[in-house]
Amino acid sequence: MNEKVNTFLNSGLLEKYLLGETTSAETELVESHISRYPEVQNAYNTLQFNLEVVAKSNAVEAPKSILNNILDELDEKPVIALKPQRNYRKWYKYSIAASITALLFAATSYIFYNQNQKLAQENQVVVEEIFDLRNDIDKHNEMLDKVMRQLLKLNNPETEKYIIKGNERAKNLKTVAYINAKEKTSMIDVVSLPQLPEEQCYQIWAELQGKMVNLGILDKADRKLRSIPYMEDVQGLSITIEPKGGNNIASKENSVANITLH
Repeated sequence: MNEKVNTFLNSGLLEKYLLGETTSAETELVESHISRYPEVQNAYNTLQFNLEVVAKSNAVEAPKSILNNILDELDEKPVIALKPQRNYRKWYKYSIAASITALLFAATSYIFYNQNQKLAQENQVVVEEIFDLRNDIDKHNEMLDKVMRQLLKLNNPETEKYIIKGNERAKNLKTVAYINAKEKTSMIDVVSLPQLPEEQCYQIWAELQGKMVNLGILDKADRKLRSIPYMEDVQGLSITIEPKGGNNIASKENSVANITLH
């Protein structure tokens, strides 16, 4: 409903028109709006219908003898002009006022209902956003806690730091291993890894009693401090180039970095 139609419906001209109290200019304006705007036509029809319903519900059947009395009276006395009585019009006004009040009440109730529904939806959205925010905060706190634990391990006086650099085959390779024999923890920080063909990968090994034990694959995309299996009495660490997916046995001829642990 546009603003012009809404203003017209709230002006009361439609009710005055039904009562026959509009001026000629107002009558022309009302009839123009009724013919041009379906919303005005619907409101006009609704008011007419409500008035008819109210009129019928309040109608009282006249006694049959009244008609005969009127005819006898007309035969005996000359017809004189009578002033139109205002009782019906007064009652008519009250009926229109009651109808308009009912319509306004229904419209107001509908508006409040829609506003309450909208408010309830907005509240639900806020609740969901708060819930998501709490989850994000919990995850963030968990991540911070994990980082703090890792820092505590790195700053522990018992933690030994080993820098592993690449040989001629991988000059830009650099990783840092952190080993704490007291707490039995091992971590590695991948600083840089030279690019390899897609069918190859870097794999880190622990040298233990003359054997090479697999500690996992080093991924260039996974440049972060992460844990690796801790082993007792490890003599050294080695990094080799293996087929994609890793190998069960170290290819010593493809070694690109190694370091002796003390």
